[in-house]
Amino acid sequence: MTDPIADYLTRLRNAIRANHKVVEIPASNLKKEITKVLFDKGFILNYKFQDGEHSQGIIKIALKYNPETKESAITTLERISTPGLRQYANTGSMPRVMNGLGVAILSTSKGVITDKEARTLNVGGEVLCYVY
Repeated sequence: MTDPIADYLTRLRNAIRANHKVVEIPASNLKKEITKVLFDKGFILNYKFQDGEHSQGIIKIALKYNPETKESAITTLERISTPGLRQYANTGSMPRVMNGLGVAILSTSKGVITDKEARTLNVGGEVLCYVY
């Protein structure tokens, strides 16, 4: 697999379109950190990391829906930096997703954080994806 983050986002996107409650995704450390950021920002209901005996383990993510309209908390997941074309941002060129309503997830020297946290910590990094 050449782009595991794109696979992660596609699995989430497909589960949301199919109105699944839970999605299972093969785990990696970067995917675990992205999952924690999505949970902290309220885009997913819950998550659980399960270690596999011989494999890398799986991440079980409980998706969040509005009980009245049955709409997902995540409307768009967009991959920005790809293995063929990496996208980096410094503090001056930090992206604002939907004028601050969405979240850009970055991989920085301080870990995987959002664009707002990167601005307050005054660090730049690789822009992994946009979520809104």
